[in-house]
Amino acid sequence: MNSSSLHRPLLFLFTPFLLLLLFGLLAGCGTCRQQTPERGYHHLLVLGDPHLPGTNLPQKENIIDTINTWEDVDLVVAVGDICDVYGTEAEYAAAGAFFARLRKPLVPIAGNHDYIYATPTTASGGYLTGSPASQQAKLRIFRQTFGLRHLFSSKTIGGYHVLFLSTDHPSFAAGISESQLDWLRGQLYRHRTTPTIVFFHGPLKGTQHAFKHYVNRPQAIAQPAEILHTIITANPQIFLWVSGHTHTPPTETSYADPINLYANQVTNIHNMDMKRETIWTNSLLLYPDRVVVKTYRHNDGVWLAELERTIRPPRLRTMREHEAKR
Repeated sequence: MNSSSLHRPLLFLFTPFLLLLLFGLLAGCGTCRQQTPERGYHHLLVLGDPHLPGTNLPQKENIIDTINTWEDVDLVVAVGDICDVYGTEAEYAAAGAFFARLRKPLVPIAGNHDYIYATPTTASGGYLTGSPASQQAKLRIFRQTFGLRHLFSSKTIGGYHVLFLSTDHPSFAAGISESQLDWLRGQLYRHRTTPTIVFFHGPLKGTQHAFKHYVNRPQAIAQPAEILHTIITANPQIFLWVSGHTHTPPTETSYADPINLYANQVTNIHNMDMKRETIWTNSLLLYPDRVVVKTYRHNDGVWLAELERTIRPPRLRTMREHEAKR
């Protein structure tokens, strides 16, 4: 028997292994390019205002356990008020432990309860705006708790430009600082022909009925409202705004209603907080040609078909025409 005959069986044995290795490498490269999954969509799950540790903590933990079983979740976004009241070190420790249970990628954004209020020195409590030094210290703890380099960020997901903005204004409960607005303008300019989704703690002005006394008032909407209006209407690629802050329940008309459309351009997706015995979450399914919004009631494990919405992204031709006019 010659040497080539001896080596032939070994080559036969290793060929399947080499093919599997090559297939694995190619599959990994596809993941790096963030291609649309084989299921045809990317799943972004929204957690409205967790208020940790807060009330009903076992129910909140059950939500995380449920999300961990959903294999199609690509990203979880917590839309502010991660902390329950004042953004204390104890609250941030509880928040860190809570989200350590999550086995999905997480993007948390800051809300007013994460930084803006001074921690009371007496048992009487109350909400007093903290000093600039106090606010910045709490925002640093926010970043440290979740390992963030910055309070705001962006991702390209399934052909969409997704922006994650944090409340960081020294005065408004749902305000964006000037430095963050500058960053936002730059992001929108560089991605002016890409359909864009914005996550922020506060909703856009006028996108809800006044079901509570503070709805649509200055401290309950994204600020500075006039500047944001100018930015949004100058950038028709923005078509979705996902918010918390007002604790809008699915039982309220404002949750899914024509009034959610801002400036005849942007649909505001409102989210309920997690302080309740009954907890709902919204899921955004990002398809190449549409975003499907679905609401899940966790207490009895039901998708609420009557609240399902489909939002079409702006057509690229429309955005190119807008760009040609600038």
